[in-house]
Amino acid sequence: MTANPFLLAADNPAALLPLLRENPALASAQDDHGYSLVHAAASYNHLDLLRALIRQFNVDVDLRDEDQETALFVVETVEAAKLLVEELAADLTATGTEGRTAREKIAEEGEFPEVAEYLQSKESSLPAESLNGIHPAVPASSEADTTAALPNGMRVSMGTIEPGDEEAEVDPVLRRRIEELAEREDFHTEAGQAELRRLVEDAIGAGDYSDRNVRSRQE
Repeated sequence: MTANPFLLAADNPAALLPLLRENPALASAQDDHGYSLVHAAASYNHLDLLRALIRQFNVDVDLRDEDQETALFVVETVEAAKLLVEELAADLTATGTEGRTAREKIAEEGEFPEVAEYLQSKESSLPAESLNGIHPAVPASSEADTTAALPNGMRVSMGTIEPGDEEAEVDPVLRRRIEELAEREDFHTEAGQAELRRLVEDAIGAGDYSDRNVRSRQE
């Protein structure tokens, strides 16, 4: 009786490799739900098997199941995620039928936060155009409070610029740029705050609001 390759992928990957060498077509096999050996190897953290499936047997690293989810959606360790992303070039932006990426799904389920954090860190290095449709992970502290420290006692909150006690209304273009910056993952880092300072300083210059489309709000 032929051993079930999916069970071997989960429980005995060393025994699966000889079977695959005898019948390479099994490497790309999927069950009735689209579950593949790549999904199994990633889920059970069998890194050598995962590497062999992609490199030796040329299985698509982004092979999808019936929910259009790739192996990246089922990883439970940072090691498996790192192998898929950094070595085997898995697509971070792939989405399932619910429209979520692997990072979004794993973050929402909350079982493997370290994996979600790793995937978030890799997403932040992708070109902006490749992230279309992906919801940025916004730190909890920035969801309700987008206030940032600025030079000379100036304070910026969403929609206002306040030098000292004088409150000024922000130009719509500047408002949009600040909102976009606030959604970035690095907003509360030193680099993000430095960019925010540059935005505000460019907008108000040396206090000349009239030339910057920033109107003083009448009390």
